[in-house]
Amino acid sequence: MLDDKDESSGFKVVDRRSFTDEGKPRQETHEEDRGQKATIIPPPSGAGEDESFPEEAEQEIPSGFNTLVSYLSTTAMFQLGLLPGPGGERIPVDLMNARMTIDLLDVLQEKTEGNLTSDEAKLLDEVLYELRMSFVEVQKRATPNPK
Repeated sequence: MLDDKDESSGFKVVDRRSFTDEGKPRQETHEEDRGQKATIIPPPSGAGEDESFPEEAEQEIPSGFNTLVSYLSTTAMFQLGLLPGPGGERIPVDLMNARMTIDLLDVLQEKTEGNLTSDEAKLLDEVLYELRMSFVEVQKRATPNPK
């Protein structure tokens, strides 16, 4: 059963439901568990058939505003055909989705106005400017010139 399990698994289970099994509100809270960042805990040795653990999981996962802006801008550049695919292949231009990604960055700028550091605001301004200029250029190339 569950009680027979080895306690050294590295995992801690905390019941955070606000009601007991009987439906009554819980009195105790787990303040010490709030605000902790998620960490990746490797399985204990012998826990699975495959003892290897992916190297990516051991690295710290980048997060934050700059990462979000970088992710969205890179996505837009792929959609504009400005970056090669993972194997170096050419990615076809997708103006509709590129426009949607740029618009998403614009919404992010509007919704975070006044809440960003000067560096974050500058990064977002520069990224949006470059993507908008690139979009116009790619759109001009994609539109046939009537003579």
